[in-house]
Amino acid sequence: MKNVLPDSAEIAEIHAEVAQRASRLLTRYIKRRAREGLRVPAEELSVAKAFMDLSARLLANPFRLARAQMDLMRDHFLLVRQSMLKTMGIPLRAVVDSDPDDPRFRDHAWQENFVFDFLKQSYLITARRLNDAVAQADGLDAATHATVSAYTKRYLDALSPSNFALTNPEVLRETVGSNGKNLVKGLKNLLKDLEAADGRLQFGGIAATECRLGRDLACTPGKVVFENELLQLIHYAPSTAQQFKRPLLIVPPWTNKYYLLDLRKDNSLVKWATDQGFTTFIVSWANPDETLARKTFDDYLKDGALVAIKAVQQASGARKIHLAAYCLGGPLLMATLAYMAARRDYRAASATFLASTLDHSDGANPEIADAFGGQRAGDLIWSFVVDNYLLGKDAFPSDLLYWHADAMRLPEAMHAFYLEHFRRGDKLRQPGGLTLAGIAIDVAKVKVPCYFVSTVDDQIAPWQNGYRNTRLPGGPVRFVLGGSGHIAGIVNPPAQARHGYWTNDALPEQADAFLANATRHGGSWWTDWREWLRGQADGELLVDARQPGAAPLTVIENAPGRYAARPSQAAAD
Repeated sequence: MKNVLPDSAEIAEIHAEVAQRASRLLTRYIKRRAREGLRVPAEELSVAKAFMDLSARLLANPFRLARAQMDLMRDHFLLVRQSMLKTMGIPLRAVVDSDPDDPRFRDHAWQENFVFDFLKQSYLITARRLNDAVAQADGLDAATHATVSAYTKRYLDALSPSNFALTNPEVLRETVGSNGKNLVKGLKNLLKDLEAADGRLQFGGIAATECRLGRDLACTPGKVVFENELLQLIHYAPSTAQQFKRPLLIVPPWTNKYYLLDLRKDNSLVKWATDQGFTTFIVSWANPDETLARKTFDDYLKDGALVAIKAVQQASGARKIHLAAYCLGGPLLMATLAYMAARRDYRAASATFLASTLDHSDGANPEIADAFGGQRAGDLIWSFVVDNYLLGKDAFPSDLLYWHADAMRLPEAMHAFYLEHFRRGDKLRQPGGLTLAGIAIDVAKVKVPCYFVSTVDDQIAPWQNGYRNTRLPGGPVRFVLGGSGHIAGIVNPPAQARHGYWTNDALPEQADAFLANATRHGGSWWTDWREWLRGQADGELLVDARQPGAAPLTVIENAPGRYAARPSQAAAD
């Protein structure tokens, strides 16, 4: 029988190295926890309470709980029966199929091998029944329901058989083929990551050392043409001889670096928009330190969104501009539009909201911190674990992992105001509910044409909440439902032909009614958005391509600029 393990000398060397490194890590961890006073984070307490509430609600209806347990047992009995018949050569339909887009089960063995097919279906059955039980729990408030749903998904993602060496066919093949060297190298990769992050496992740490902004990511050619202490404004170089007269300004969330929308060349939204003939600008928010801690939402309105609009006007010479915002940039943009409406400011030609929640009337209030951490965990986190720690591959310079690890701090005063008045108070949709920079605002007075995009699997900004956004402004609106989740559904270039999207010219009262009569399209919502933007031209003419740095705004530095750089890279540069 072929030996699949390293020889004894190599094993001894590995044990010695692991013992030394693990000892150092444990010592550092204990010292750090001692400094922190062994406090239990408030988030952990809130999650624990949410699951205690769920348990109480489930036990309050024993009949429904028993029925859920019986459904789970029935599915597993059916799986055993069909698996036995399959071994006899009788082809049968699977009890449950995996999503064709689910990368965890793309290996052919998950379908062709009896054992792995059984493991896959058993996991999918359990995941489906647990999710159903959570969804059907009566009496939970919206915030608690959102919390337990999100953490149940994280738990189930972690338990996927694809995440473990003995139940992943690809890992087993690699282990046999390399005599176990993949597991040895994977262990070294794990220790290296732990050492680099002082005992914390921060995915993307290795990728961060291999990626460079402006070279691997955020590399669409452009110039920083304006800056203040809150933002830099990037003007992208034209890629067409002529451009539309009305430019496009994108406002990203203040919680993350802007370059999620400018990752690689083949999935960059800003590059695609520039290639379509739009003069494209994007805000790059400053990463606040203690000097910006007292900056308020009013500051982000006046010295952020409004200043950026004025700078785009100066750089382009256009009177009106298209505005777009992603995630938490959406509430800032809608508040800005309402402020402009109150002041009879008509510089906005249109407004686009990507995966944004503006209406919190259902009471759901997931915290922003770590919101992206559990999103698409199977794609972002566990694929990294399998590749680097089980298959022993060299760390790949993943664009999303790099961006995910490139965290932003939050201005204390501004963030507190947003949580109190937007998420918890739900005052944005209330006429006169918010007073910004001394002016009471009413989003119903926003008459600018609005384009709303939500994604069907979004856990951060659920699409049903996003659909309610269409009821807020007083002008014409269009709603598009994209496939996939909060990130992959938005960063979905047409060339990849993935995920698809749904449209419905009618906007019924309820979100489910919209979807029931919607038309599904292949490809990306980007193309639908392009045609919608062209429809807002109002006789707009093409102009000669605008070059960044033309007067009156001169070039400050090359994109992506200082505000986007990581501190370590900025120091190195």
